[in-house]
Amino acid sequence: MSATSLDQPKPKEHRLHALCPYYAMFPPKFARDNILALTKKGDTVLDPFCGRGTSVFEALLQGRSGIGSDVNPVAVVVSQAKTGPSRLSIIARRLSELEANFESFPAHRFDADTFFLPKFFRYAFHRETLKQLLFLRSYLDWKHKPVDRFITALVLGHLHGESNDSPSYLSNQMSHTIAMKPNYAIAYWTRHNMRPPWKDAFDLLRTKAAYRLEESPPDRMGTVIHSDARKCATRFSGYASKVSAVVTSPPYLDVTRFEEDQWLRLWFLGGPPAPTYGNVSRDDRHTNRDRYFTFLSEVWGGIRPLMRNNSYLVCRIGTRHISPEEMATRLTETVKGVWPKSELMNLSVSGISNRQTSILLPDAAGCVNEYDFTFGIAA
Repeated sequence: MSATSLDQPKPKEHRLHALCPYYAMFPPKFARDNILALTKKGDTVLDPFCGRGTSVFEALLQGRSGIGSDVNPVAVVVSQAKTGPSRLSIIARRLSELEANFESFPAHRFDADTFFLPKFFRYAFHRETLKQLLFLRSYLDWKHKPVDRFITALVLGHLHGESNDSPSYLSNQMSHTIAMKPNYAIAYWTRHNMRPPWKDAFDLLRTKAAYRLEESPPDRMGTVIHSDARKCATRFSGYASKVSAVVTSPPYLDVTRFEEDQWLRLWFLGGPPAPTYGNVSRDDRHTNRDRYFTFLSEVWGGIRPLMRNNSYLVCRIGTRHISPEEMATRLTETVKGVWPKSELMNLSVSGISNRQTSILLPDAAGCVNEYDFTFGIAA
C-alpha cells in the first residue's frame, strides 16, 4: 500500500448508518465494497441476519434493491427505520404531539409506573427522564406507524451510552453498544458515585432527528421483515431467483448473545425489565459447533430459492476457538451441501484486539478471529 493511499480520507458514511449503534463488527465499508464488487445497479441484495440494516441500507445507497430479515425486534425496528425513514417535518410534528400528550397526564401517573420497575431503572435514569421513557414506551406505535418506528429507533440509539463523555445519551454512564447487567451496573455506579443525568427526551429526539436526516436518505426504500432467517424464501417469495448477492454476518460462534446484550432496548420495545435468554431466539449464541454449522446449513437452505444462478454469498463470521482451516472447511461444507457447484472464491482472516465495552465490562470476552468468506453460487 502506498503512502498516498494511506493519506486518503476515509469515506464519509451516511448519518443514518449510525442511527442505533450496537455492534461495529460489520461496518458500512465492508458491505459497500462487496456490493459494488459483486453486483450492479438494479440488482437485489439480501441480508438474512440484517442486524442494524447495514447491507440493506448500503444496497439502497448504491442503487440496488435491499431486503433483509432478523429475528430480533431491536434489529428489525432499526433496520426498518433506516431503510424507510419518515420526513423530518412529520417526525417533528409527531414529537410535538407526543410531548403535549405527555404533559397532559397527571404528574403522578408515571411515578406509579416506576414503582413497579426493578431498582436498576432508578439508578440508570433520572426520575423525570424515566417518566418520559415510560410514556414513549407506552404510546409509540412502532409496529404500525413508520414515523413512530423512526422515533423508536432514535430512542433505542440514545437510550444508554457514555453520558459522562457525551450529552447524547439518556442513561447513567454505560456502554452505547450493550446494556450492562443490572446488578453489575448498580455496583459500578455506586462504587464510582455516578448519578443519572436529567435529560429531556423530547428535546434530545428532536435534535437527533434533525442530525440524522440532514443528509437525504436513498431514493428507494428497502424491505426488512421480522423473521427467522430460515424462512426467508417463504417470506420473500416475490424475490424467487432474483437475489444477486447475500452480504451478511451470522451470529458469531460462542462469542456474544444479542438478546442478553440488548435487553434494555428490548425492554423499551415491550419486553421484560431484565435480561432474558432464549425468549427472542435460541440461535443467537451457539456453543456447540456441530449445531452451529447445522444452523447455518438450514439458513442457506432457507434462502436457496431466492438466489439467482451465478450469484454470490459473502459471509463475515467470527469465533474464539476455531482455526482458519477448520472454519473454511466447515463453512464450505454448509454451503456446498446446499449449492454443490458453489466455489470458495476468497477467505481473509482478521483479529479483534479491542472491544468498546472493555472499560465498563472488563470481563467481557470478545472473539479472537473474524473470517470473511466469498462464495460463488451456481444455483
